[in-house]
Amino acid sequence: MKLYRHLYFQVWCAIIVGILLGYLDPQTALRMKPLGDAFIKVIRMLIAPIIFCTVVHGIVGMKDLKTVGRVAVKALIYFEAITTLALVVGLIAVNLWRPGAGMNVDPATIDTSSIQTYTTQAAQQSVADFLMRIIPATVVGAFAEGEILQVLFFSVLFAFALSLVGERGRPLVSIIDVVSQTLFRLVGIVMKAAPLGAFGAMAFTVGAYGIASLLSLGKLVAGFYATCLLFVFLVLGPVARLAGFSIWALLKYIKEEMLVVFGTSSSESVLPRIMVKLEDLGCEESVVGLVIPTGYSFNLDGTCLYLVTATVFLAQATNTPLTLAQQIGIVAVLLLTSKGAAGVAGAAFVVLASTLSTIGTIPIASIALVLGIHRFMGEALAVTNLVGNSVATIVIAKWEGVLDEDRMRGCFQRGEITRPPEQAPDRSSSPAAPAGRSR
Repeated sequence: MKLYRHLYFQVWCAIIVGILLGYLDPQTALRMKPLGDAFIKVIRMLIAPIIFCTVVHGIVGMKDLKTVGRVAVKALIYFEAITTLALVVGLIAVNLWRPGAGMNVDPATIDTSSIQTYTTQAAQQSVADFLMRIIPATVVGAFAEGEILQVLFFSVLFAFALSLVGERGRPLVSIIDVVSQTLFRLVGIVMKAAPLGAFGAMAFTVGAYGIASLLSLGKLVAGFYATCLLFVFLVLGPVARLAGFSIWALLKYIKEEMLVVFGTSSSESVLPRIMVKLEDLGCEESVVGLVIPTGYSFNLDGTCLYLVTATVFLAQATNTPLTLAQQIGIVAVLLLTSKGAAGVAGAAFVVLASTLSTIGTIPIASIALVLGIHRFMGEALAVTNLVGNSVATIVIAKWEGVLDEDRMRGCFQRGEITRPPEQAPDRSSSPAAPAGRSR
């Protein structure tokens, strides 16, 4: 295939053009925002039904339903361990390079009008609220609002009930499989607009916040990107190696998805596509269906890096002293508040405000300092979240003994999947036995 036909090349070009437009003509660039927003909205429109079909088909295909609980427990243990490591890595890095040192910002002089929306939302967030939000008020509401955890919650319950129906439920399983394949075909059509979405989002970001804001806090942004890279290669790299694969090979395999996420600053923009690619890589369908949606709420490695980095940076910038005990306390608080980043508009920024409010020692008004560069940092954290969840899925599939390692090695050697990413696996060959792939 010629280079210009590759989605990777098209998105790269779109991002570069978007940056140039944002720099040269900010007013025109601001009008490009609907392109990025529309692309993400269309993808989000498809996420809920795709999660439902994938989870239901995967769970019904399991011979032992106890496996579902076992996979969920392993996933949560893994998520908590890795996000803790992310917070520790971020804490060490920000203390070593100290990007806020010497800024000597007086919180009383900060204009807080631009952050009122975020601080108001933060005041409404709590652990109890987050847990209660997992249970949808109505089934239709969960799908209509695109709440990933709510859809996952209902999908698991529905799959258990369908399994108990037995033989009479098989026609419904076949229908769900056909719907799933149709939805993935639709994702393939929508992804053709990914370069346009990346162009619009990047043009708006540069046009709205400007290169000047990026340069003024360049030390923070550059350090954060470096921290994300260190985490991927020094933490996720060894984890991948223990699971029998190379982090470099995985990054090459999902390079198109990473670039789309970078351009749109949203890991949700590739959620359906990454599920297909991981399943084709050799991960069991049921594991992908459980780990990816759950990970998008509980395994936010990049978000954790951002939160701890921004928190300590604001303390440094406002000359707020933090003892070792207080910094360890920040990590403990973030282990809880970071989980509230799911399903919240401006998620990471809202959680940052909530964290500062909980800690109480760092002026909450200081978050205005990072408002102008939040979007630039959001690109790196979203890509890190995507890589973290991809690694998690493969590791947990290996942990469960349902990873086709020969298939994985073959995909990595080719650097691509064995079928178009918009095409779901054809399971119609065995409609009478809707089981997951055998290993």
